[in-house]
Amino acid sequence: MVELDQFKYTLGTYKQPLEEIKDSLDLVNKEQRVQELERKMEEPDFWDNPEKSQESMKTLKSLKDDIAIYHHLTELFEEIELLIEMGYEENDPAVLPDIQANMDEFITEYENIRMKTLLSGEYDNNNAIVTLHAGAGGTESCDWCGMLYRMYSRWVDKKGFSMEVLDYLDGDEAGVKSVTFQVNGENAFGYLKSEKGVHRLVRISPFNAAGKRQTSFVSCDVMPDIEEDLDVEIRDEDIRVDTYRSSGAGGQHINKTSSAIRITHLPTGIVVQCQNERSQFQNKDKAMQMLKAKLYLLKQQENAEKVSGIRGEVKEIGWGNQIRSYVLQPYTMVKDHRTGAETGNVDSVLDGNIDLFINAYLKWITLGESSGDTDSDME
Repeated sequence: MVELDQFKYTLGTYKQPLEEIKDSLDLVNKEQRVQELERKMEEPDFWDNPEKSQESMKTLKSLKDDIAIYHHLTELFEEIELLIEMGYEENDPAVLPDIQANMDEFITEYENIRMKTLLSGEYDNNNAIVTLHAGAGGTESCDWCGMLYRMYSRWVDKKGFSMEVLDYLDGDEAGVKSVTFQVNGENAFGYLKSEKGVHRLVRISPFNAAGKRQTSFVSCDVMPDIEEDLDVEIRDEDIRVDTYRSSGAGGQHINKTSSAIRITHLPTGIVVQCQNERSQFQNKDKAMQMLKAKLYLLKQQENAEKVSGIRGEVKEIGWGNQIRSYVLQPYTMVKDHRTGAETGNVDSVLDGNIDLFINAYLKWITLGESSGDTDSDME
């Protein structure tokens, strides 16, 4: 049967890549590491340091997950091979739906684990701190900022990650003017770094009585949550610390005290804010941690640009600077202008299904592709 020949050929193209993924995941060393950790857990003093033991448990789970996913992948591969052989022997087309179902599952699992092997950046494994700022467009942009905040919240839920709001400012009439939240989960920064940039929305505005099509912009900044003490010097005269009253979602203490902190780094113009913690001191500590991380990453970027001869530029939250466009009218499409990835199912994307764009970005930066498009077809 022609269908069996096609299945056999498709499966054969994954044989070598499957071996390469095994090497990329370093499974032999991971299996040894699992044995070491399990032996440590049997020691009587293992739980004496709860923080350290919890970290070990987290590491053990991650290692076991990688091993289990790969073994499941190889089992699926062997099962498909067996079904194809049965199909040839019995010449029975009834086996084709089973092969297709297994092949679909295999390819999905393979792509998921392959994406994980692309997360090899220095801080990819860290938690992520995401900041959304409404840009040009007034109330419409604040509403768009709220929609993006919901999109990322849904994505976090689907991933099984957790999220905590660090700073929140309501829009004047609707939506969100700005929000900073931390996403906690394995490789959170590795995934979400793809979202950094300006996001554009095109739709018929619900805030426009004339029913005209309107374009709105929101900037998304993503940084890793770096907990270790970074070697970054911040002089007192280089920062301005402001306190203000907390607003929006954040807990029972919100709006009762001026415990929220805003730190402005005068030489660079970097601003960080935190209102989530229970006290002004805790908010200041978290804000300083965020500022140090931003300055550290800025220094790394400057060094990289010097080496490569590339000069970075500050992007405004407006026309021509968007990384992705979300069009609701006159047609529906979400398109990433860097990778060329696109889909017509806007509702699904806004409901948190953004892995299509995350995966395309990870492939793009790894392979050095330049398949992105201009905006001429998105106007």
